[in-house]
Amino acid sequence: MSKPENAVTKDMLMGMTVIDAEGRSIGSVKDVAFVVGKMSLSLFVEGKKGESRNVSWEEVQAVGDYVVLKPVQAQMQTQQSQAAARTCPTCGGPLRYVEQYQRWWCDKDRKYV
Repeated sequence: MSKPENAVTKDMLMGMTVIDAEGRSIGSVKDVAFVVGKMSLSLFVEGKKGESRNVSWEEVQAVGDYVVLKPVQAQMQTQQSQAAARTCPTCGGPLRYVEQYQRWWCDKDRKYV
């Protein structure tokens, strides 16, 4: 018998505290966003001082009583392995992930894909 999948709904995530790999609170989930043209989503997290940031679902390690983020090194390894497999659909060149915009960039074509 296979293990059942643990689905997480938007309602479950809303208001949940987000902590980094060191156990520090970085804020709470205010919304869930989908990235247009991609099959990915991110959490819109608001910090205690009102600052906000999008946290890519790939950065999430676990969800329970809290949303726990992966250690930074694990995030970088995930992105590097994804980058190794990513090529530009226009020119076939390698793509690099731009964390600030959470998008893939082609240096050869000088555009986001």
